[in-house]
Amino acid sequence: MSTPVDDPLARERSHLSASRSALRAMREGVEALDISDVTANWVNAEALAHQIEERIKALADLSGTPLFFGRLDYLHAPGAEEAEGAEGERPQPEAAYQTLHIGRRHVHDRDGDPMVIDWRAPVSQPFYRASTKDPMDIALRRRFGYTGGDLTAYEDEHLSDPAAVTPSGSSGDARTSKLLQQEIERPRVGPMRDIVATIQPEQDEIVRSGLSGTVCVQGGPGTGKTAVGLHRVAYLLYAHRERLARTGTLVIGPNRSFLHYIEQVLPALGELAVQQATVDDLVAHVEIKGTDDATAAVVKGDARLARVLRRALYSHVTMPTEPVVVVRGSRRWRVPAYELEVLVRELLDRDIRYGAAREALPQRIAHAVLVQMERSGEAPDDRVQDAVARNSAVKAAVKAVWPAVDPAKLVLRLLSDAEFLAVHAEGILDEDEQKAILWAKPARSVKSAKWSAADAVLIDEATDLIQRTHSLGHVVLDEAQDLSPMQYRAVGRRCTTGSATVLGDLAQGTTPWATRSWQEALAHLGKQDALVEELTAGFRVPTDVITYASRLLPHIAPGLTPVVSIRENPGHFEVRPVSGGKDVVEACRESLRHEGSTGLIAADARVPELAEALTEAGIPYLGPGEETTRDTRLTLVPASLAKGLEYDYVVLDDPRAVVDGEPDERTGLRRLYVALTRAVSGLTVTHTDPLPPQLASTTLR
Repeated sequence: MSTPVDDPLARERSHLSASRSALRAMREGVEALDISDVTANWVNAEALAHQIEERIKALADLSGTPLFFGRLDYLHAPGAEEAEGAEGERPQPEAAYQTLHIGRRHVHDRDGDPMVIDWRAPVSQPFYRASTKDPMDIALRRRFGYTGGDLTAYEDEHLSDPAAVTPSGSSGDARTSKLLQQEIERPRVGPMRDIVATIQPEQDEIVRSGLSGTVCVQGGPGTGKTAVGLHRVAYLLYAHRERLARTGTLVIGPNRSFLHYIEQVLPALGELAVQQATVDDLVAHVEIKGTDDATAAVVKGDARLARVLRRALYSHVTMPTEPVVVVRGSRRWRVPAYELEVLVRELLDRDIRYGAAREALPQRIAHAVLVQMERSGEAPDDRVQDAVARNSAVKAAVKAVWPAVDPAKLVLRLLSDAEFLAVHAEGILDEDEQKAILWAKPARSVKSAKWSAADAVLIDEATDLIQRTHSLGHVVLDEAQDLSPMQYRAVGRRCTTGSATVLGDLAQGTTPWATRSWQEALAHLGKQDALVEELTAGFRVPTDVITYASRLLPHIAPGLTPVVSIRENPGHFEVRPVSGGKDVVEACRESLRHEGSTGLIAADARVPELAEALTEAGIPYLGPGEETTRDTRLTLVPASLAKGLEYDYVVLDDPRAVVDGEPDERTGLRRLYVALTRAVSGLTVTHTDPLPPQLASTTLR
């Protein structure tokens, strides 16, 4: 059946159908590849088969996800350099580039002509940055509306002719686009979605920043910093695929619930090889069995502990007092103690890793022996030097002078032996700080020790002092404001030769060691030259909600710019006095009448009581990290785990209890700020106790 010429929506649906068919043909072409005669051995065959399997997964057509979400009509055909993608998509005739459909991945027909252009390609950039002030050679930008995977609407912006009338009445400003607003406000069930169709110009600049530089993004609630970081990874993998395939990429989140929430974003963009972890995963050298009080955790997280560890480690190196005598055949070769001392001091002065220096020392001693052999008329070669380095006398000397050190045992001794700690912390930690980190009951062995999370970071630091940590090509660090200086160092070790994207909000720091400034944090990370960007436009949190939450900013982050919501819909907001758990349950029931997800956030100590009330009321609920469904849309969230999560509607139980559940008021107010800003469409604050007085303030500094 022919498509009506005067029906743009029908033509676009026809193109969508043809594009899906083309994508299916691309996938079938990969599935049909026969590699039986192109590999030399089974290892290559396995590697190639894995690559083909990953390619097939990347070409999956997700039925509920639009294959393209926008269109660009260029006034002139882009040049070949702009049109060519990172994987060398071949330039097409001029006519093929007048109209481009922009989507999550590249799709071409059987002749190789593009039907959908990857959003990361240079030629797609105007979709995010073009405006009436700078059209970027774009005559028309079209946005599409979808229900599931079905195209249902479109909206045009005539950028080169702002006076033109558009079908949807768009003003030409992406932020006032009705379809864009609808996409931002669309109810969400399940894990986090990508924002590839709604990326704003200031976000796009960060997403497309180069691989060589580290970027730190300060962003308040709802500014999209997490999504920006994930989309930057997707862009970098597109632009620098071969390099990052060799060096690797990693996304670091604050906890498993958060990682589960974001885990589908990159696969939806066709990127399947990015690893995800928490900082605790990175430093999992020992089993965590214990916890620290706040004072001990702050001291252990202080960067000064790196100096203490270094002193303690290198205290094992002693200057030789005896010569080394190497017997080979009938000859004896003697390296005197003073010459050995010179070799040891040279290695210390080079400031290389403890383990690398220990491995180099026997070769240095062997070289000294070879020099004597050559002076006596012999002509030894490298094999002789290696044999001398393995000589028992040389091994014994190295063991005595530069012994092997186990990093866990080193930390165990520091935390168990007051005298050992005092010697190596002198001038670095005062007596009270030393007492704070000493174990009351010293452990007998590494296995029996009740290690804390902070102890594991110390072991990771000691491990790196001994042997260099492998560096990745790029690391994304989210919710970074809650890391200690020592945790920053642990992350920095994973990208010493690569770059990083650091994401966070100073106002949401809820640990006793929370980041005070990004400059200080970046110094601990080893990325002092990083570019710091600030996002202040709020896309997720409704105006009334973020305005209410921002009353806390003068008390938790006085110098920070409040988020300004660009949402046209102010959202539902209510502060409701209640008499008990049944009233809180009723507030949840009301929220569940709306489409989308609901989160009941409460002080950790209140969660068991509310769980019992929900069960008695017959309302099913999930825990953080569990995926919501259309049948179970309520999640009961302890306030300590709310960070980074979002729900269409939030019921916040008893703000005073959230504040009182923390060690100090400032941390409690920051925890409350996090809890208040998890809502996308509506927030109901219920309280039996009086609200914190800081919420009564109506002025922002």
